[in-house]
Amino acid sequence: MLLALLAAALALLGFAFIADEVVEGETHAFDQAVLLAFRAPGDPADPLGPAWLEIVMRDVTALGGTTVLTLLTLIVAGFLAIDGKRAAALFVLLATSSGGLLSYALKLGFERPRPDLVAHLVDVRTLSFPSGHAMGSAITFLTLGVLIVRTERKRRVKAYALAVAVGLTLLVGFSRIYLGVHWPTDVLAGWCAGSAWALLCWITVLLLQRRGKVESPTGNGSEDASPRTPPS
Repeated sequence: MLLALLAAALALLGFAFIADEVVEGETHAFDQAVLLAFRAPGDPADPLGPAWLEIVMRDVTALGGTTVLTLLTLIVAGFLAIDGKRAAALFVLLATSSGGLLSYALKLGFERPRPDLVAHLVDVRTLSFPSGHAMGSAITFLTLGVLIVRTERKRRVKAYALAVAVGLTLLVGFSRIYLGVHWPTDVLAGWCAGSAWALLCWITVLLLQRRGKVESPTGNGSEDASPRTPPS
């Protein structure tokens, strides 16, 4: 829990630092350089790489959209409820929905426009800072990941869940930069804010499990635990 608190604090500090630099206009050169690095020299409408890569990035970025994240959250919450972990299911719904509201509030607070340096390869209509896709994917994927860690006893399952959660979060954020719809600092800030929220949710789960409010993993936490012998 102490490590989770420290990591959450560092993520919040990272977000605060990026936000301060963005407000002061100190990140403009960095943002421009990174965005242009993913475009063909002299043609800001042409992304680097083969044509199929642009298609892949569009598919990947959809994983961080509101529709996909909402469906995923409902599916996982439904699974937990059917599995008898109703408190965990409710926690998933509250953690992800409140995180989404926080992301929207931050966008309204900073009111940063979308980048106009390169052509947008997907349609966007909202404000830019922080990246809603980066923050939303971090909140949803990492929250679900840490919840699986706290409700499963097998270490392989825990490691796999966290690796998938982190990998998807990074891919979605990278796709937003590649497609030209976010400044790199938008994505970095989204990762920081979303990670901090997920870590705070992890801490909350730990506290609620200790009080018996959220279901704990079965067994003793070891994947090599001996199975119970059925009565004869």
